[in-house]
Amino acid sequence: MAASDGTSQVRIHLKTRSPDLELPQDTGPILVSTELKRYQLSTLVNRLLETEKPVPLEFLMNGQFLRTSIDEFLTQNGISAETTLSVEYVKALVPPLFVSSYEHDDWVSSLDVLSQGSRPAQWAGERAGAVSQRILTGSYDGLLRVWNMSNDVVATGQGHTAAVKAAKFVSPQQVVSSGVDRTLRLWKFDDAEGAGAGSLTPTMELYGHRAAVENLAVHAPSSRILSASSDHSVGLWSTKKSEAPAAPETLLPSNKRRKLSSTAKASPQRGPLSMLQGHQSQVADVCFDEKDSTVAYSASWDHSVKTWDLTTSACVDTRTTAQSLFSICHLPEAGLLATGTSARHITLIDPRVDARTVSAMTLRGHMNAVVSLARDPNSSYQIVSGSHDGTCRIWDIRSARQEATDRVGEAVYVIDRESAKGKPRSAVGEGVKVFGVQWDPEVGIVSGGEDKRVQINKGSS
Repeated sequence: MAASDGTSQVRIHLKTRSPDLELPQDTGPILVSTELKRYQLSTLVNRLLETEKPVPLEFLMNGQFLRTSIDEFLTQNGISAETTLSVEYVKALVPPLFVSSYEHDDWVSSLDVLSQGSRPAQWAGERAGAVSQRILTGSYDGLLRVWNMSNDVVATGQGHTAAVKAAKFVSPQQVVSSGVDRTLRLWKFDDAEGAGAGSLTPTMELYGHRAAVENLAVHAPSSRILSASSDHSVGLWSTKKSEAPAAPETLLPSNKRRKLSSTAKASPQRGPLSMLQGHQSQVADVCFDEKDSTVAYSASWDHSVKTWDLTTSACVDTRTTAQSLFSICHLPEAGLLATGTSARHITLIDPRVDARTVSAMTLRGHMNAVVSLARDPNSSYQIVSGSHDGTCRIWDIRSARQEATDRVGEAVYVIDRESAKGKPRSAVGEGVKVFGVQWDPEVGIVSGGEDKRVQINKGSS
């Protein structure tokens, strides 16, 4: 349709899923010029919302973010201007800018973030009190470190006899780690301001795996820990000493080795609640179901994702893909699992037993294996990935295009390593491979890797 001045117009129906951005109920379809682009539409909607301060908005049409004028979008998708378009508007993701980096003595294998808005603090509730922002790192030098936001190491944990592969906050006062030495270790964290003022004290050693423990997942309310191991198994553990069974005698270190261990005081040794068997190769990652902590998912080099009933320790479903899987993350609102693959892309898997297809969507853009995934703490539609190509990428699964039999999405933003600035980019990420990434509501996107650095990126206003 055409306006009186000859310009084309289209009727759009605006909607949002954010309660704080809802238009008045009597707002019906409105006529807008097809020449409008995202910025002009954002200005128009902010005017309708009567916001005191403009909120940057993105617009989803037919499941795709508007990146051109409306007219170009209609032409590219074969949509008539006579159609009333259903347009969803969402808060725009602000480009994450480099904040700082913390240098280590060796590769940074894993990390976690503690803040007032982080999951461990939320689980602890009022018991947590005031929580300071802290970054926990595990390194190939076998050490755990807790950092403050002033680049000081507040506490150091020394106990693993080989490289640390995973480290997580269970609560603001408790940490769990695992490594190449086949063990999990629980630590008491006493926080304090200033370099070296805090402490990490070992409280329990967990034995049960027969090979390196590659990744961990925690659920503090149920006192449960999950572990993914190169021995093809998933371990289920308790954080409570009284609940944990005795450690298998055959897996305990000899007295001689214990004396040579760097742990000053011997910690209680315990075993797993259960070892979940079924994978045919290394289990790379594991996670709890975000809505039901009695359900878990594991991703393996054997190309499969398995769903586990933790109450019975039984595998209840297996989804097989075409590639080895290196990472996994649950997206509860979408009902999907994001899995990082050896084939350089992210496959979104529908774990429901009645799902017609395994792959619901493919996110393409990385140039090497995708080894770490984390969900946006403020959205179940946005994730960040860490890859051996030396980048982290931010994705919004609401935006995808149909290609043949697959829906394909592209990254919203790419985060490069600051340590690689000014150097030729290597497709394989030589020297700057990312091994771990987390997304915290306060601290931002935190990643670590082969450049021996933790890097923090955060959206600017």
